[in-house]
Amino acid sequence: MTVRDKLYIGDSWVTPSNPELLDILSPHDQSVLGRVAQAAPADVDAAVAAAREAFDHGPWPRTTPEERQEIIRRYDALRTARADEVAAAISVENGSAGWFTKVGQPFLTRQVNAYLKAAEEFGWEEVIQPSDPSVAFDTIVRREAIGVVAAVIPWNSPFSAATAKLIPALLAGNTVVLKVSPENSLSMMLLADLWHEAGLPAGVLSILPADRETSEYLVSHPDVDKIAFTGSTRAGRRIASIAGEHLKRVSLELGGKSAALILEDADLDAAVQGLRFGSLGNNGEACILQTRILVPRERYEEVVAALKDMVESLKVGDPSAPDTFIGPMIRPDQQQRVIDYINIGIAEGARLVTGGPHVPQGLEKGNYVTPTLFADVDNSMRIAQEEIFGPVLAVIAYDDEDDAVRIANDSEYGLSGGIWSADPERALAVARKLRTGTITLNGSPISFDGPFGGYKASGLGREYGKVGLTGYIEHKSITRLRQP
Repeated sequence: MTVRDKLYIGDSWVTPSNPELLDILSPHDQSVLGRVAQAAPADVDAAVAAAREAFDHGPWPRTTPEERQEIIRRYDALRTARADEVAAAISVENGSAGWFTKVGQPFLTRQVNAYLKAAEEFGWEEVIQPSDPSVAFDTIVRREAIGVVAAVIPWNSPFSAATAKLIPALLAGNTVVLKVSPENSLSMMLLADLWHEAGLPAGVLSILPADRETSEYLVSHPDVDKIAFTGSTRAGRRIASIAGEHLKRVSLELGGKSAALILEDADLDAAVQGLRFGSLGNNGEACILQTRILVPRERYEEVVAALKDMVESLKVGDPSAPDTFIGPMIRPDQQQRVIDYINIGIAEGARLVTGGPHVPQGLEKGNYVTPTLFADVDNSMRIAQEEIFGPVLAVIAYDDEDDAVRIANDSEYGLSGGIWSADPERALAVARKLRTGTITLNGSPISFDGPFGGYKASGLGREYGKVGLTGYIEHKSITRLRQP
């Protein structure tokens, strides 16, 4: 059992204000994995004060972009060297299957490299010539750090969420207080070790596991200049209201209920195998997953049968086992939430094709649910409109392409989506009609160079690449008279 009784505040390990440690329980069997310190408001005050001092008077915002990029490269090299350890730490805490956390490690480097490329090409200061040649001045545009960033991330993919916020914030010269979920206390202390070894200056980064109340204290703190949040839409609305009240900069990456459109000409085998990952990866606990499967009526039963075979083939069990595809939900309340939604789907009249509200046999000690497939789903049903965050799929029939687009867009969310077609140009044409932030065609991966984020209730702002980096800067314009 691992014990971490210090908090990482301002690049140092310090004694927390509350000495009581939190037991971190295994989602597989409820055994105690470790005991870890948790932050309270007094620790937030210390972390924000360190970040404020480091931003206002320390070297980090005053280093060159190239010097900051070098620290980022050093961090990623350290993480890559310990990739297996990182993957195992996430899996044992979250219940994420080992295959998922291992596959995710190279993607973290891709995230970092996309931000580094954007920073190298960014143009931190540039001279803009006047559009009117008779004007006797030009404009210097500087892109500068915002200040102290409060980054708040969820438990489901903690290293990825931390990377999406820390890297651009630090590249721009900000200082950061990263608030992580209590469930990730062990893996996030490993993250702190890596950043400490990378050599950030004092005060630049704090990593605080803490509850929701402490999180709200952090984002409300008067010395925080920018809030970057990933989590539920409900929490995002609360954070947006706090940001608005204090006029803090804010970016929100929120929930999703994404649709996969299987067009009538699609390769069914390829689509179903692609949805194995695109709809059920990370135990179904991911905001981007395509859990509404839209199918043409003329191929409906054929697709339902193929999806049934795929879902029933998935091994559910110990996340550390090499053949496990789906592990446990992270907490008992999340397990119950998913089971409740399965019962809601049955009560709404959807056809239960496979799965159900029972816990898989032999796994009663853990937070397990049975992967579930519903057919004959109407898009107005709760299981089609609300984010379940578990391995539950809803298959919805459509009449023609326009009907498919209408159903896909009939959602308060707009985060992700996918299209399957034998005609790439047709797939692209359909993609242009969807009101969602990120779309994959025929199972292509999400790009870290392009912007990532959502329409409607799926958030504000974008992450990844140049657009993501822009979210952590202020623009300053300096006009000067041109010399004769």
